[in-house]
This record gives sequence, C-alpha cells and structure tokens, in this order.
Amino acid sequence: MGKKGKKEKKGRGAEKTAAKMEKKVSKRSRKEEEDLEALIAHFQTLDAQKTQIVETPCSPPSPRLNASFSAHPEKDELILFGGEYFNGQKTFLYNELYTYNIRKDTWTKVEIPNPPPRRCAHQAVVVPQCGGQLWIFGGEFASPNGEQFYHYKDLWVLHLATKTWEQVRSPGGPSGRSGHRMVAWKRQLILFGGFHESTRDYIYYNDVFAFNLDTFTWSKLSPSGTGPTPRSGCQLSITPQGSIVIYGGYSKQRIKKDVDKGTQHSDMFLLKFEEGREGRWVWTRINPSGAKPTPRSGFSVAMAPNYQTLLFGGVCDEEEEESLEGDFLNDLHFYDATKNRWFAGQLKGPKSEKRKRRRGAKAEPEGANKQECGGTSAQAPLEVVKEVVAEDGTVVTIKQMLTAPGPAGQPQSDEDDSPEEAGSPMVEPCPRSNAMLAVKHSRLYLYGGMFEAGDRQVTLSDLYCLDLHKMDEWTVLVEADPETQEWLEETDSEEDSGADAGAEGGEDDDSEDSSEEDEEPQHPLVMPGERFADYLPRTEQYWVRLAQDDAGPDAKEKRVLKAAQAMAKAFFDDSA
Repeated sequence: MGKKGKKEKKGRGAEKTAAKMEKKVSKRSRKEEEDLEALIAHFQTLDAQKTQIVETPCSPPSPRLNASFSAHPEKDELILFGGEYFNGQKTFLYNELYTYNIRKDTWTKVEIPNPPPRRCAHQAVVVPQCGGQLWIFGGEFASPNGEQFYHYKDLWVLHLATKTWEQVRSPGGPSGRSGHRMVAWKRQLILFGGFHESTRDYIYYNDVFAFNLDTFTWSKLSPSGTGPTPRSGCQLSITPQGSIVIYGGYSKQRIKKDVDKGTQHSDMFLLKFEEGREGRWVWTRINPSGAKPTPRSGFSVAMAPNYQTLLFGGVCDEEEEESLEGDFLNDLHFYDATKNRWFAGQLKGPKSEKRKRRRGAKAEPEGANKQECGGTSAQAPLEVVKEVVAEDGTVVTIKQMLTAPGPAGQPQSDEDDSPEEAGSPMVEPCPRSNAMLAVKHSRLYLYGGMFEAGDRQVTLSDLYCLDLHKMDEWTVLVEADPETQEWLEETDSEEDSGADAGAEGGEDDDSEDSSEEDEEPQHPLVMPGERFADYLPRTEQYWVRLAQDDAGPDAKEKRVLKAAQAMAKAFFDDSA
C-alpha cells in the first residue's frame, strides 16, 4: 500500500510541476502574444475585404514547409493550406488555399471570404460528411523577425461543397499549440501533444483531447496506463482495429541556462478504446518488429492503402552543447498495424526492355550484367551532388540519392524484380524535413519541405508522385526551381565583402554588419516573370512593417496599409 501511495503522490507531483510550468510560460508569453495579436488583426482586416469566392488557375505555390496537404474525399484534388517560408531575415506565414487537380496536373488558388489567420504547423483532417469537410486546429504565427510566436487554439472547418469557412467556437478544448497531431476516429477528432513556445520558455504536451463532430464539443481524455512523454511532431494514425498508434516525435529540455537538449523519440504506443466502458481509454507500449526507421524528427506521415502508415524523410540531429547539425533523410518506411511490423519502402525501378525478353534471355548476358554490377544482387545507392545558382548568386548544393533498384519492401506486389532486370538508377526527392504528404487513389504525393546547406535554409516547392502499388519509381510533377530561392542573410556576402561593400556603401572590409544595415534595407526581390498581384501578397508583411516604422506607432491602419502598398509598387516598378 505504501508503495502505491508513494507512486500516486509522485504522479500528482509531476502534474503540479507541469501545471506550474504551463502557467509560467503563459504569463511570460502573454505580452508577446498581445503584440502579435495586433499584427494578426491587421491581416484579418485585409482578408475581410474579400467578399466573394475567387478561383484562379495559377502556377505551383511558392516554396513552403509546415503547411497541410489533404486529399479531397470526393474529387480528384489535393488541398494545400497555410505554411511558412524563411528567407534568412524574415519569416512569412500564409493562409492561402490551393487545390491541385491530379488528373489535369493543374493548380488553382481559391480565395474564400473570412479564412483562418495565417499559420503554420497546424493540423488538418478531412472527413467525408456533408460533401466533405476540412477541419483545422491550432498552429502558430511568428513575427517577421522569427523571435516572437503566437500559438492558436482555434478550430475551423472548410465546407468543401459550398466553399465556406466557419470558425467553430467550443469551450474546453486544447490550449494554444503547434506541432500537435490530429486524426479522425469514428465521429470524433482525436488530438495529441504539441508544444507552446515563447521567447524564453517552452512547454511540450502529452495530453489527449476529443472533439465530437455531432455535438461540436471538446472533452479531455484521461487514458489509464503509461503513455508517451510530452512531445510534438509524432506519428498519429488509425489501425484497422480502431486503435490509435503514436510513434516518435521530438521534445527538448533545458539542461542549464540558455542550453537546451533535444530528444528524438523512437518509442511507440497504442491508444485503445475499451468497449463496454463508456469513455475509457488505455495506453499500451508496443515494440514492433521489422526494419524500424532510425531516430529522427521532422518526418512526414500519410495513410497508405490497407491502413498502412507511411513515413517519409526527416532529419537526424547530432547535438552538442553549443551546436546542432542535421543529417536530412529521404527514405520511406511503412508500418503495418495488423502485423505490428515496419517495412522499408524500397523501390523496384521502371520496367526495362530486358523484362520483355525475360523468358528468352540467355544466361550469358544476365551473368555479364551481374559481373558489371559487382557480382552482387544489391547495389549501393549512388550520391549525386547537383549545384544550382539562386537568383541572388548563392550556390546551393542539392544532394540526391540515385537508388539502385532492389526488391520492394512492401508486400503489396508479387512480381520478381531483380536489380539486373531493372532499368537505370532512379532519381528520388532530395533529403528533406517538414514536407507535406497526401495519398489519393493509392498514389503518394509529396510537396515542399526544407533542408539546410551550411547556414542557409533551402525551402522547396517541388512536387513528386509515387504509385504505392507498383512501388517502381518517383514521378517528378514540379521540379525544384532555384530562382524561387531568396536568401538575404548578411553572412552570404561576407567572403566578397571587399568588392561588395564598396559597391553597396563604400565601406571598408572591417566595417560592421550593423552599419550596412543602417545604410539601406535589402527589399524582397522580384522573381523573374512575377506579377505585382503575386509579389504583394508574398512580401506584404515586410512592407507593412516598413511602413509602420516610417509612420510611427500612432498611425492609422488604413494609412499604414496604403503606404505599404505604395512602397511595394514603387520598388516593383523600379525592378521591372
């Protein structure tokens, strides 16, 4: 009895500590959020000017990460919402809505009145009722300098049949957060984890909430058993038996002043609803077999056919006390909940001419080909380094793995596809984290994400497709365009400071960065062929802040907005 009481007391102590930490974070972040609420309100004022639904055929969306990418339940469309982009100096948040027609290979920008505010790292879930609904909860908004954060706790639904946004106000829901995960379970939305961050503090969550799609009410679940530790960015998926699987994720903790240590979780749990006991949920830790993914964060998840969960990419961080380096990944893994087993998603490669002659082929050519391949049936992947030059002159190195085709890791196909019978090596999406995944008609679609090249963050806007039944090769639908990459960090030009400084401001080599910044700000560049109607939304935050600084804190909002648009138009015209 004594041990049990001590254990319960310890558990209550942990709950109190977590509650105190949340209160501390909330108090310190309140001032930040009040500052950002004014900026969010400004953008909502701009959105309120849209009174009609406007659908415009367009080119693929600009580079971004941490958006949501969802399959339409009735149409051959994918839905992209929100996301973020960082150009080295400023952070841009979006609330744009795009649809991609998978049959026609076309993009459409859909402007709907009264959308949710700009955000990233939110969660979106599609349900089929009423012609299809897209439910969105939470996410974050960041100041342009990326140093202040506002975490949403709002719930929205996009009615796909009528193309209308609706904010659903219901008390008792989760606190403001981003990096959480949400899935549709029967007639409910189940939400787990996430984090909240301010300038000085942060907190990670492991709480579970349910939103009833019939009564529009929130309830906090209290599962029995030992569940996952607090984390964000985990895998959350439904099993064929109706349970919920949680895998991996990321969290960090402060080990001393101004030094944090991150943890890439690789544990796995099952959240099961107990039949016959109303509202009773149970946590169970599970240990799957098979080819498990290596520990990582920033991976992307989608539901593959037959209730298999697909995991792609991410980054494996190697942390030291004062530094952080990441090894970006582009591998595929499948989790089969029925077998409680992981499978490596190896590609077989395109069918070649040799396969047509399989029955009539002689042994000699086949043996010669084996010898040419090194005498082994499994070829090592080839790393190809490709250098592209962005518009600002920065050379970005993109590494691509040319995988020698091997037997598929998926049990979906029975074809005998040995490497010697396959075609040339395949080009896969470059390694990345925080990409967007969606599955439609048993095809996996991958969009965007990011990787790091030295101190530079490269945000992607490419689109790939993979047939999950054939598992043969990726199809490139939109290639990465280096001209969409804008990087304004001062360190990019430090090596050439002798020539560049003289051209820009007549400064010596040893002049300080701050003096260059005081000379003249570097405005967002106009992309080749870009229209002002596209340039203004992309750079609007920058010009509004600039106009606000010039006009002063007491200036009226309309005046600031007009000034910002005028400044943007003048710079755009001068750049044309």
